[in-house]
This record gives sequence, C-alpha cells and structure tokens, in this order.
Amino acid sequence: MKSKSLVSIDQCSREDILRILENARKFEENPNRKILEGKVAATLFFEPSTRTRLSFETAINRLGGRVIGFQDASTTSSSKGETLKDTILMVSNYADLIIMRHHLEGAARYASEITDVPIVNAGDGANQHPSQALLDMYSILQTQGTLENLTITLVGDLKYGRTVHSLIVGMSHFRPTFHFVAPEELKIPEEYKNFCDGLCIPYTEHKDFTEEIINQSDILYMTRVQRERFTDLEEYEKVKNVYILRKKMLENSRDNLRILHPLPRVNEIAYDVDDSPKAYYIQQAHNGLFAREAIICEVLGLNHLI
Repeated sequence: MKSKSLVSIDQCSREDILRILENARKFEENPNRKILEGKVAATLFFEPSTRTRLSFETAINRLGGRVIGFQDASTTSSSKGETLKDTILMVSNYADLIIMRHHLEGAARYASEITDVPIVNAGDGANQHPSQALLDMYSILQTQGTLENLTITLVGDLKYGRTVHSLIVGMSHFRPTFHFVAPEELKIPEEYKNFCDGLCIPYTEHKDFTEEIINQSDILYMTRVQRERFTDLEEYEKVKNVYILRKKMLENSRDNLRILHPLPRVNEIAYDVDDSPKAYYIQQAHNGLFAREAIICEVLGLNHLI
C-alpha cells in the first residue's frame, strides 16, 4: 500500500486488494494465530458501532494481541474539550496500532498525519469505510468466484453511505457495471459519477427499485437510510422506507445473485428474505473478522507471518 495506515480504499492498488483478500482466505482457514503477541491495539470509537468494533477487537484477540480503547466518547477527555490531536498523540504512547471511527470526514487522514502509529479508518462521517469495502469484496469473491465483470446494484442511501463510496472505488479495478438506486435526496454524489466516468465504468441511475433491475444483478447491495446524517428529521421521515426488498422480488433473479448489507438494517430488507439462499448479509458480517485480521497484518507489516 501507499501508506502504512489505511484511511481510504484508494490507497490500495489492485494487487494490494488481491493480496489482502488472499490473506483473509488464509485466516478463514485458521483464524487463531499468535502474530500480534506482545502488541497492543487501541480502538477509538467516537461514533457508535457494533460489528466493526467487535470484529476488529475479535481479530486482535484471535491474533494474540491486546485491546485498549473506548466505545463512548462521552467517557473520554474529549468530553472535557481535549482535541483530536491530543487524544491521538496520547494514545500513540500506549498502542502499536490505532483503529478509529469518527463523525468528521477526514479525521482518520488527519490522525495518520500526526502520528507514526498506523491508523485504520473504521469510518469517518459520510466519507470512507475501507475495511468494510475489503470485507464486502471478500464476500463478493467468495460468492461469485471472481471480482471481474460483475453487475452490482447499490440501493438506498448513496449520498451519505460511506460503505457505498468505498465499495465503488475498491471494485473499480475489476471492470464492474453499477446500478445506483436512490431517491433524489440521497442520490450518488457527483464525485463518484465523475470517478466512474474517468475510468469508463458503466453505470445507470434509477429512482425506482424494480424487479427488472434486480434481475440484471449479480450483487444486490442494500443500505439503510441513516437517520444520524440528517439535520432535518422531516426529510428523514420522507425517505426512510422508500425501498424495501421482499422475498417475492427475487423470484426471477439470477441463481448467483447474493444480497449484501453493511448492517444494521432497519426496514430495507424484509425478514422473509432471511430464508432465501441468496441472502448473504449475516455471512458477510462474519467475513469481517477474516478481512480485518488481514488488514491488521497488512498495516503492521506482518504479512510474512501469515
């Protein structure tokens, strides 16, 4: 990678991605190693998290390391007015690796510029979520047998959805075709359309979520409308249930179709979909452990021990 920190998926070349995914496969075969023995990782979660925090902490434990950190910023000195800079510099005294989620876009990059301790971005506002992109790509590879030439339909909050933004950039190395399904208020930002245009990646925008679109897809990537990103709750109420995937909508879909979701879900996937063999979002979350073990080893320069 271009840096020992992982703050954005655009740091990763095609070769970097394939190497990390191959190491994730090795960790799926044997997740329990002593690679991090004697090392300490700090998990700094200034925003709420369940899957990301727990999978990173499980990864560290299964690799033989130790975890320090917090999951509620109100219990830290930041609630007393301590700056992010001072928090990062202080934690850098104690840890070999910092895994951070923050509500401000660019916070992880800033942290990586003020410390020599590797930073892993676990989500910065509506910007990036590179570890989620890598576990998503591992899930795609596991279910499709390839990353090449797939049709990926992204549904829901494409404006604030950092997982969507990271996945578009990560998959850009593998000749995808995208369908962007979103209401006007949550449509894909221009910068990601310009990104696709610059690489000649075909995409189509849709406001209606139809079976015709589903039936063209290899991967159906559902997202929730994120209440926490709205300053006007009336706007949130207008769009929160705009798209709901139901099992009946999958009747004529491709056999290889798999449904992904970064979770948590609210109403966008009906519970009857859970019984479908095409539902993969629970296994996808499980894959987060293996992908994050690989990411930790990547940023710490420990790939030779895998």
